[in-house]
Amino acid sequence: MTETQQQNSKPEPKEVKKKTKSWWRIARWFLIPILLVLALAGGMVAGYVVLGKQDIGSVWQWSTWKHVYDLVFAP
Repeated sequence: MTETQQQNSKPEPKEVKKKTKSWWRIARWFLIPILLVLALAGGMVAGYVVLGKQDIGSVWQWSTWKHVYDLVFAP
């Protein structure tokens, strides 16, 4: 390329890249916590239903997890 062609060629606008980056940054703030909550719920169900061979309805009861806590931290 000649010198005049180099001067006339413009770099890509940064607005497009900046918009894509900001969208992904915002999505990560919401996506990661949602995935963590889903992993926790899936782990609770898998552990309690598959390994513990209990019904799925009692996974979501507070008394179940209070009993588990009392068993783990009993003196």
